[in-house]
Amino acid sequence: IRSYSSPETEGQLLNSFVQYFGDSLGRKVKRMPLIEETVLPGDSLLTLPVVVIGNGPSGICLSYLLSGYRPYLSPEAIHPNPILHTKLEEARHLSIVDQDLEYLSEGLEGRSSNPVAVLFDTLLHPDADFGYGYPPVLHWKLEQHNYIPHIVLGKGPPGGAWHSMEGSMLTISFGDWMELPGLTFKEWAASKRRNIKSDRVMPEEIACYYKHYVKVMGLQKNFRDNVYITSVSRLYREKDDEDRSQLNENISTQHLEMEDEEKSLTKRNWEVRGYQRATDGSHVPFCLFAENVALATGTFDSPGRLQVEGEDFPFVLHSMSDFGAAISKGKLRGKADPVLIVGAGLTAADAVLCAYNNNIPVIHVFRRRVTDTSLIFKQLPKKLYPEYHKVYHMMCTQSHTVDSNLHSAYTSFPEHNVLSFKPEMKCVLQSASGLKKILKFSVALVLIGSHPNLFFLKDQGHSIGHHSNQPITCKGNPIEIDPYTYECTKEANLFALGPLVGDNFVRFLKGGALGIARCLAIRQKKKHELMESGDGGDGVP
Repeated sequence: IRSYSSPETEGQLLNSFVQYFGDSLGRKVKRMPLIEETVLPGDSLLTLPVVVIGNGPSGICLSYLLSGYRPYLSPEAIHPNPILHTKLEEARHLSIVDQDLEYLSEGLEGRSSNPVAVLFDTLLHPDADFGYGYPPVLHWKLEQHNYIPHIVLGKGPPGGAWHSMEGSMLTISFGDWMELPGLTFKEWAASKRRNIKSDRVMPEEIACYYKHYVKVMGLQKNFRDNVYITSVSRLYREKDDEDRSQLNENISTQHLEMEDEEKSLTKRNWEVRGYQRATDGSHVPFCLFAENVALATGTFDSPGRLQVEGEDFPFVLHSMSDFGAAISKGKLRGKADPVLIVGAGLTAADAVLCAYNNNIPVIHVFRRRVTDTSLIFKQLPKKLYPEYHKVYHMMCTQSHTVDSNLHSAYTSFPEHNVLSFKPEMKCVLQSASGLKKILKFSVALVLIGSHPNLFFLKDQGHSIGHHSNQPITCKGNPIEIDPYTYECTKEANLFALGPLVGDNFVRFLKGGALGIARCLAIRQKKKHELMESGDGGDGVP
């Protein structure tokens, strides 16, 4: 049930957009692309060049580049890769945004499958994977003439999911790998008199850094918080009659197989609908029109589920925050039965540590063998990640097979699947050999990853992945993009970056912002040239 606010409240929201974008676009704007949801959009409404959905590090970095910040090769810099350095010297006078990204990234290797992500990472953190602490070879300039009007929409404050992550755990990446261009994490920590004791920091520190970054870089004018998107769809119009009313077909992110009578329609701009939650809890509906939409939502929206019987019981949890709340409220204090934790990733390991540190016994269930080379623990150096290796050691040495009796503090069940949860707080497990076991527990915690929630797209965006008609996932089915522009190969003018395209680490998602910024800068330049020649187009130049 949606509660609509008064016209005065919506008017304030409209005015905030009008005041900013009217100034930014260099002309008076009488009407903004925010309208009542019952109103059919008309051609007279302003169309923005870019709407970014998601205000985490992906959206922030993209806004930084769209705001006109440009990276150049520093005068004194020498990249440790001699071939790349030679290429950079060839066009030293040009910003990286204005260079051929395919040419620069050719032959580079790294921990991302996206070549521009590897390129930008090696420019910002040269040879980081080899343990070197080389400084960036880039310096940044703010070039106002390169500003592309845009708006970044997010549910909470800038920083996205980092504001809701468990605050007691250290990040998996080093602090300087979490930073964004132009402001090092250490500089920020020093300015805030924060005592950073190690290279790895807590999520709450990262969240504060991202929020401060938006402010210190002057990006606040592009950001709107407490915004919830309800639909993103294409607008269509008649090819032979541009004055006719637009048709709104909810076919976003899907190629049309047009019927005969639809063949006269041509794709136009995007319509983005949603609401902004006001301080009094009311909802202010809006509708934005955009030439381009960039998806930067991340993958923390929907926790992975086992899809087994009984998973919806209230004692089966799917997030660390819920587990932490249960502990802080004392719900697990004095319980004789252990906590059941399902999963073999870092979040599951965090849950094991959390329970262990609170003297709560643990039953740890996971499908893989402890010797599986794909386990994340195999990729983490022991000296840097001692707490995770402590969990891995327990997984290996405190298995139910080692001792027929359950260990008092922790017992692992490798190569086991959960078949069902029972109302009497029992769980049915099945081993790789088919043997079934029934275990009693106090609360179950299923931590098997998370998936993006793209419900606002047609068919939840299933049609734009590498595997059509399947849910978008970071590893198994990311959004299919052009590797150098990050534009969806199956939907023009729709872009995606970050975890949605397989880049889970902050250090690599910045490449997506670079690719998108270059693509849009080229198109904006062409549009200006067309308008100067007298052949203008839709939307804002």
